[in-house]
Amino acid sequence: MLQVGLSLPRSPGGAAAAFPMAEPAAGEDSGTGREVLGSSPVTIVVTSEADTWDIDTSSCLGCGQFVDWDKMPEPQQAAQIPRDVLDRPPKELKRLAREGCWGWSHAGRARLYPRLIQRVSCRLVTPDALVYRDVAARLFGKPSESSHPLPEFLEGCPMPTYCLNPHGVTALKKILICVGSLFPDITHSPLLPALAALLLHYSEDEAQCFESVSRLIASNAPHAGYIDQSFLAHQASCMTFGDLANKHCPAAHRLIAGAAENVLEVYSEWLSWLFPGLPFGYAVRVLDVFLLEGQKVLYRIALALLKQFRLSVAPAGLQGSDIKAELQAFVRNIAQHVTVDKLLERAFGIRLFSRKEIWLLQMANRKALMERGITVVQRRPCFHLAVDMQNFSSSIVTAQEMRLVWSWIPERFSLFPPLLLFSTSQDGCSLQRFYTCCEGYEPTVLLIKTTEGEVCGAFLSSDWSERKNRATSGFFGTGECFVFTVRPEAERYEWVFIKKPELAKAVPRSPSPAADRRLGPSRDSRSPSPNHLAVPSPQRRGRLSPFLAVRHFLLPSKTASMFMAGSRDGIVIGGGGGQALSLDASLLWGHTEHCETFDNPPLCQENFQVQLLEAWGFQ
Repeated sequence: MLQVGLSLPRSPGGAAAAFPMAEPAAGEDSGTGREVLGSSPVTIVVTSEADTWDIDTSSCLGCGQFVDWDKMPEPQQAAQIPRDVLDRPPKELKRLAREGCWGWSHAGRARLYPRLIQRVSCRLVTPDALVYRDVAARLFGKPSESSHPLPEFLEGCPMPTYCLNPHGVTALKKILICVGSLFPDITHSPLLPALAALLLHYSEDEAQCFESVSRLIASNAPHAGYIDQSFLAHQASCMTFGDLANKHCPAAHRLIAGAAENVLEVYSEWLSWLFPGLPFGYAVRVLDVFLLEGQKVLYRIALALLKQFRLSVAPAGLQGSDIKAELQAFVRNIAQHVTVDKLLERAFGIRLFSRKEIWLLQMANRKALMERGITVVQRRPCFHLAVDMQNFSSSIVTAQEMRLVWSWIPERFSLFPPLLLFSTSQDGCSLQRFYTCCEGYEPTVLLIKTTEGEVCGAFLSSDWSERKNRATSGFFGTGECFVFTVRPEAERYEWVFIKKPELAKAVPRSPSPAADRRLGPSRDSRSPSPNHLAVPSPQRRGRLSPFLAVRHFLLPSKTASMFMAGSRDGIVIGGGGGQALSLDASLLWGHTEHCETFDNPPLCQENFQVQLLEAWGFQ
């Protein structure tokens, strides 16, 4: 049974063809941090007919010259790749990749990767293999020039080499140097070195690998980017992952929030869990689906890793341990916990929102970072992004309790320190005063302490001034609103569609202003269907939070988006079958019960008296 899945021509005597591996330039470091094997000839074994399927040798000739085959994982089963796989519909092709159709075929990847990447929509002028050969000859063709510095965008970024041999390590550096020369706008890109290294394993030469990387860099597919190319974009994706982890991995998120001083700092390493964290056999399976589906796949895999990490943690938790080191060690040894097939199965079992909705979240995070002074050309942060809670002072919750509440709110808002807007102890029990103090701030956090000592509240995504644009008791807000309890037990209750997104159908494309007017308020007779909640009026220009706006969904009922409402008679949070929280005009008496918007139990004693109420905004 032949082992290496790469089809190459046989020599006349029937023996496998052998190719000598070139050594790196004299004095050049391999960049791996590990011992690099010498340059002795490496024999590339010819595969059996079962593994060659319909790959002709001309298309793969030379593939494998950069690989140390002693390090490559051996196929554990024969690949069953349909001959017409490239002609399959996109949905079918994604299914095959997720199921590992070519997971054990090196030849399959060598054939498929370049063709899949050629299908990526990219900018009209994108450097290709011919450009690489020209630039490489100009940069590396002079024998007197023995070394070239790596691009500045690689500063602080890991450069994994996986199963590359010394010749492959040299080729990888040359490709990255040419990328830096031809894409001068790239200022920070942690994913790029790992992606180039993985693709080089299955490329026939440096030029083909460069062209593949180049097309992924230049991708212009809507809402489906591949490679972040600035610190701003990378940090926005880290915050987006933190938001997704907050919503889809609540147990793991709570574990991390309890063990880490800075949750965002932990999530800022999410990409390194995948590359170079995962072993090669896992990494290429992720790459199989990444090339077809883009960055959303990476979020899925990282969330699945986070869920699995939570299951592996001892009941005692992580008190006193280095959470970042624990996560990295867990990922390195992932094979001890879950197979790659099971990991992918769990990843695609997570019900994420649409690619467009995630893109909107990333754009909102990007805007928040720009408001903190992060720019596109900035290479590294010049200040600490985390909020210091040491000086926090509240009459209702402790700093530790507020840290927990702060870990629940969207990442882009937690960049800013909390600001006390209103307190009944300082401003009196006046609803009008409450509105006056809170208007102009978005979002706000409401904290309530009852006379029984219970503490509950709500995160409210929209400016209270929006109540003026609606009829009495008209609801507004977005799906980022949630209600919570702090004492006696801490728990959060989000919009019901966070956990069950399949209940809401995404609007297929962004509605135009004319479309918004056609849909109008729910009481308008021109609403498209009495069985679906109508879309509210467009949000204000410059709004920070378009993520989970109601207008992006066709909801099954009017009770599905009763987030927040205010009138002269009181405020209401959550609706449908009941109200999660309601307060009267005196701000002294309240009521709580189950509601359909948040699917929450009563947050405290159902009819309660308010001892203290605070509203917090963001500086």
